[in-house]
Amino acid sequence: KLHSDLDKGVGTVKYTLSGDGAGTVFTIDETTGDIHAIRSLDREEKPFYTLRAQAVDVDTKKPLEPESEFIIKVQDINDNEPKFLDGPYVASVPEMSPVGAYVLQVKATDADDPTYGNSARVVYSILQGQPYFSIDPKTGVIRTALPNMDREVKEQYQVLIQAKDMGGQLGGLAGTTTVNITLTDVNDNPPRFPKSIFHLKVPESSHVGSAIGRIRAVDPDSGKNAEIEYNIVPGDGGNLFDITTDEYTQEGVIKLKKPLDFETKKAYTFKVEASNLHLDHRFHSVGPFKDTATVKINVLDMDEPPVFSKPMYTMEVYEDTPVGTIIGAVTAQDLDAGSSSVRYFIDWKNDVDSYFTIDATEGTIATNELLDRESTAQYNFSIIASKVSNPLLTSKVNVIINVLDVNEFPPEISVPYETSVCENAKPGQVIQTITAADKDLSPAGQRFSFKLSSEASNKPNFTVHDYRNNTAGIETRRNGYSRRQQELYFLPVVIEDSSYPVQSSTNTLTIRVCRCDSDGTIQSCNVEAIFLPVGLSTGALIAILLCIVILLVIVVLYVALRRQKKKDTLMTSKEDIRDNVIHYDDEGGGEEDTQAFDIGALRNPKVIEDNKIRRDIKPDTLRFPRHRPPAEDNTDIRDFINQRLQENDVDPSAPPYDSLATYAYEGNGSVAESLSSIDSLTTEADQDYDYLSDWGPRFKILADMFGEEESYNPDKVT
Repeated sequence: KLHSDLDKGVGTVKYTLSGDGAGTVFTIDETTGDIHAIRSLDREEKPFYTLRAQAVDVDTKKPLEPESEFIIKVQDINDNEPKFLDGPYVASVPEMSPVGAYVLQVKATDADDPTYGNSARVVYSILQGQPYFSIDPKTGVIRTALPNMDREVKEQYQVLIQAKDMGGQLGGLAGTTTVNITLTDVNDNPPRFPKSIFHLKVPESSHVGSAIGRIRAVDPDSGKNAEIEYNIVPGDGGNLFDITTDEYTQEGVIKLKKPLDFETKKAYTFKVEASNLHLDHRFHSVGPFKDTATVKINVLDMDEPPVFSKPMYTMEVYEDTPVGTIIGAVTAQDLDAGSSSVRYFIDWKNDVDSYFTIDATEGTIATNELLDRESTAQYNFSIIASKVSNPLLTSKVNVIINVLDVNEFPPEISVPYETSVCENAKPGQVIQTITAADKDLSPAGQRFSFKLSSEASNKPNFTVHDYRNNTAGIETRRNGYSRRQQELYFLPVVIEDSSYPVQSSTNTLTIRVCRCDSDGTIQSCNVEAIFLPVGLSTGALIAILLCIVILLVIVVLYVALRRQKKKDTLMTSKEDIRDNVIHYDDEGGGEEDTQAFDIGALRNPKVIEDNKIRRDIKPDTLRFPRHRPPAEDNTDIRDFINQRLQENDVDPSAPPYDSLATYAYEGNGSVAESLSSIDSLTTEADQDYDYLSDWGPRFKILADMFGEEESYNPDKVT
């Protein structure tokens, strides 16, 4: 209520109200000054309002007093229940935790005024979840209420929490929330085998490293607390097997470490221990966290391939061993109960395998060809053994044959050397360093020694200094050499190897005496140093050269005499049908003069005998020779004549003077006879070649050639 001292109660004063909520939340009676709330108020929405009031004259509208400000506070009542703003809650606590173990703290919020009364004082309680958990009424902390809660018995718990204001008194408002609590696992349970004995059946043909069976121990724990490690307890048969853990199923996988043999042992028994990897020391008092079971394995008999006595065979044989020599043997056996015979054969893969043979029954290996270590030092091939009763069951073994070296080659100078010595050389001067090589391949390496031959060691010209490292130096022993006295020196060097039997060779080094300057630089030396064949002295070389010269002289004389004899025979022989060319010192009659020589030599000798026409007597009827136009396609005739001409030019038995040679002779064996007019008894003028045109396209060229000749026949000229 507002009232002014100037208000006499006669209605001359008017009250006005302004500020927060004026006209909407609050209103004022203009005459009496009473202030009223026109709607319900909510402290949680607006706890106070600031208003301004003024008294004015009704008539003049002027303020009678200054404007005054006042505050209206909203008094709280318990109209809001507590609320869990973060609910529902999820929490966890390890299993087997002691009583009072902290789980979670919940908090409820009340919107009422905490400074006025008990409207905002909250008290917590558990409506559902006892007797497993408890809550502090003031703080809202949840703790375990029972000891040794086992996750394996019950893992999930749902707790209903209530928060009530007014200090929990009757009439207070309440709110609830849910807390889901999970017991986390701890390693409080050891692994246990569901049975004490496991029986497994394994074929004897199982491969080493393969899994032959699985066993499993049960651990009710989870996660890493359920991880199990399996171990084989040392004992009977345990060394043949191994066990590992399958990380996904936590099973023990038994694997084979060594081959099984039914004929040797048919059953194995051993113990397997299962234990946890991650132990919790708080539960050691419960007992050992491991368990033991027995595994019995029965080996099943299988039809197996033969077994070689060795995993690999290594043999040795000397090179050049005679063919058929036995160098070793392989052995394989059938270990099954019903033992079967074994057959051997070489696994042919390439031509190298053909150097050896194997006896199919005994397994002995023999050479099939001569071996050369310098060509191949080692042979590697496979031998297969199969059972006679079941040829499909085979086994293979690798055989290595090393070819041993036989010291059969002497060492020789490795490369040719051009050795020279200066005329002004001093004693002890090294003029050449030589090395040697041996075709024999010694595994330890060859050692060569160098020395002069016995006949050269007494000469005071040169010496050999062995450096003991497969090299040697040629040193001078004189003070100066003279080219005028001796230009070449032959130095025999003996080289020996260190193998057995010792092989040696003598290599002759040719040393050229050269003119040098004061610094030892060669100025004039044109003879190359060469190595002569082994074991040849100077006298032997001279004798060989003389023999060669004598043989050459004999051959030259023999050839000259034979050529002279043939020349005389050709000049005097009356049986030669070829006419000799005789010079008359007169000019011929040109191309048409055919009477100067007998052309019959160019004809078939048999025709000449039948038709002996005198060329020196004028015939009864003189016929002019036919002028043949040059044939366009006469390359074959030209090549044929050139070939015969070259053969006579290079013929060593031909006379050294010009003579006629028969080129147009045709053999007697042709049933078609000759088409040439040279061999015909009739003259060309009597021939008619029109029939060639009727023989077809193959004789077209001949028809054209002889048809043209008819047009040039002088007998038909009128």
